[in-house]
Amino acid sequence: ILLLTLPLLLNPFQMVGQVFMVLDVPHHCDTSWIRAVGPNLTQEEQLNLTLPRDADGNYEQCSMYSPVDWDLDSIVAYGLNATQKCSNGWVYPAEPPSLLTEFDLVCERTILNDISQSIYMAGLLVGAMFFGVLSDRIGRRPVILICMLLQGMFGLGTAFVPHFYVYIAIRFVVGFAASGIMITVVALGTEWVGVSFRPQSVLIAQAAYPIGMMMVAGLSYGIRNWRLLEIAGSAPMFLLFFYIWVLPESARWLVTKGRMEEAKKLLQKAAATNKRSLPEGLLEQLKPEKQIKSGSLLDLFRKKHLRKVTLIMSCAWFADSFVYYGLSLSVTGFGLDIYVTQLAFGAVEFPGRVCLIFLLEWFGRKKVQAMFLMLSGLLCLALAGIPEDQPVAITVLAIIGKFTATTAFAASYVYTAELFPTVVRQTGVGLCSTMARVAGILAPLIIPLDQYHRAIPMAVFGSIPLLVSLSCILLPETRGVSLPDDT
Repeated sequence: ILLLTLPLLLNPFQMVGQVFMVLDVPHHCDTSWIRAVGPNLTQEEQLNLTLPRDADGNYEQCSMYSPVDWDLDSIVAYGLNATQKCSNGWVYPAEPPSLLTEFDLVCERTILNDISQSIYMAGLLVGAMFFGVLSDRIGRRPVILICMLLQGMFGLGTAFVPHFYVYIAIRFVVGFAASGIMITVVALGTEWVGVSFRPQSVLIAQAAYPIGMMMVAGLSYGIRNWRLLEIAGSAPMFLLFFYIWVLPESARWLVTKGRMEEAKKLLQKAAATNKRSLPEGLLEQLKPEKQIKSGSLLDLFRKKHLRKVTLIMSCAWFADSFVYYGLSLSVTGFGLDIYVTQLAFGAVEFPGRVCLIFLLEWFGRKKVQAMFLMLSGLLCLALAGIPEDQPVAITVLAIIGKFTATTAFAASYVYTAELFPTVVRQTGVGLCSTMARVAGILAPLIIPLDQYHRAIPMAVFGSIPLLVSLSCILLPETRGVSLPDDT
């Protein structure tokens, strides 16, 4: 479990690190053209002559007066009137270079930042589907090792990109790899423990994620140069190279593939590590009940019971992600700076995952999944009805909503891994994770609907999890039930 925890500690940097690299800074058009006719102008005089002002009396950030070929006296006497967009780039304060200042992600180029985040989400989506299927084919261990290598290499490579479009392409690969780690950790953690420890194994590993989110806030507060920040956030993955020798394959998966000798060696090693003795002849009984054939994506829809599980859990993951990102992206009115806000988001997610360990054992998977989805939906609907002049109430409800959305999402990881049989477990988790990424791409598109009515986004974010929570009643309970191996 400790081995599965460390990669998840490093994943949040790739997920939210970019937010701290594009912090808005004051900027204005580069108007150094006037220096040709007025080399002795002070900075203030240059700006007064070449930049228009907005309604508040501040210099416009995205427009300038059109250059003219007059002498300085004429410019001072008559003034400039015609305006245009910045033609020679922008001038920024003398601070450490950020992603925003180095690649000019301002004015009409701001959209490039949003596009790069969407491309990262697309990488998560493709990675979930690809590595889900691959993990059921070649095993859990090689997939985690491949993904760690890719995330380390391309994450580090991001720090050396010469152009923003190269940055976007590399971010896709980083998302592709990060997704593979997140879903494979769930299967390996679930398959290595007994019935009573399944929630602990998955959720203890996942508890590293909010700790990682809080670490990102501290790291980005201390390192303001974006390239150094990328190196500091990505390089630690290479410290885990020793996983090649110590990370075990899933013995359960090996048995379903008929690789009995490898499974027996791993179980003997596990017994020796825990200072337990295996009764003689026990491992000889380890045989697959029948020859289990490999599963495929189509198996999830061929069998009636799997089809129901696949459809409902795909909707649950969609709703989890939809309300999670909806709340994360909508509520910016904390009245705190971005570093403290990030710290608060990480802090509220940690207890959500820890308390879930006990809730799943006390109430069962089905009730907890339905209850927290319903609560997160109801809280969003409540947010839609609170007037804008109640920021404290909005903030408190948003934090509670973030807690319930996180808990619902974490419950889905445990529940889904238990519902799907070993031969298609990763394929099923991968498909569900793909639906979550679709929601992550759609959520930012719902927020601009507030221009028609401020309650619309929260009403949408609230109604979907509420409806999906009702469908969870149709799922089977998996508390205390042995993991299924075949379809």
